[in-house]
Amino acid sequence: MDTETVSVPHLGGSRIGHRFGRPYDANLPTLVLINSFSTSVELYVPQFEDETLSEVANLLAIEPYGHGATRTLFEQFTYWDTAIAALQVLDAFDIREAFVLGTSQGGWIAARMAMLQPERIKGIIPLGTSMDYESERSRKLGCWDCAAVCTPLIDALSEPVGDDWTVDDDFCDFILSAGFGGPSSEEERRRWHRIEKTNYRGDEGRMRLRMCTINLRDRDGLHGRLDAVRCPVLWMHGTEDSVYTVPNAEEEITMFINSADAKLVVVDGGQHFLSASHPREVNAATAEFIRKWA
Repeated sequence: MDTETVSVPHLGGSRIGHRFGRPYDANLPTLVLINSFSTSVELYVPQFEDETLSEVANLLAIEPYGHGATRTLFEQFTYWDTAIAALQVLDAFDIREAFVLGTSQGGWIAARMAMLQPERIKGIIPLGTSMDYESERSRKLGCWDCAAVCTPLIDALSEPVGDDWTVDDDFCDFILSAGFGGPSSEEERRRWHRIEKTNYRGDEGRMRLRMCTINLRDRDGLHGRLDAVRCPVLWMHGTEDSVYTVPNAEEEITMFINSADAKLVVVDGGQHFLSASHPREVNAATAEFIRKWA
């Protein structure tokens, strides 16, 4: 399966990277999949390959600004921009309503989509995420110190580079460790190194990765806005998530006070990129959620 792009009007005109799991079927509901930091639609191969999930819904993976094949002429962008552009992708395909599953940053993008068009988003499935900014509160609950991790990377990416530049092996291994709990095999390690180095190369790639990292570190929190999410919420979180913790998820799921139904499912042994580490559990729960609320 190849990643394609579709033009949307946001930010003066953008090309948004996306992939359908199968040809679109108007008789099925649609599940939008939003990937995590520095990854691409490739994160959702385990969902594309799940026959049951594909029979329940159209699967449409959408890459945020700064990721994969998504491009804009604007150097500056935020998570709100991705939420708006993702809704415009649905417009482009004449998809009137959808569910949204998001991993890590994809979770708070999914929440933004539900806030922006509550009549359109039928349910969200945040995975291994947080609805806070990178706050002292979240660190007290055991979440990572984002500034300590991201600031050195932002600084390292501040100077122009040549056309032959690409992210180094240490960055790729960090993503594998933090997201997947490490590669499952040497083949998997090589695959994700290839994906990361393809996505981020040359000076244009450096600038996109720097902005993605700034967004991660400096984003706005959503606590004061979560009452605007009215659709059902199925939050899934792994016990081995090294970035955001189960105690944080337990506290934040209670903030969806106007949701039709807000539920937290804790997955034993689950990693930060839960859809990749535990696809069977995620796919089964997602299919059940869509059947219930479609």
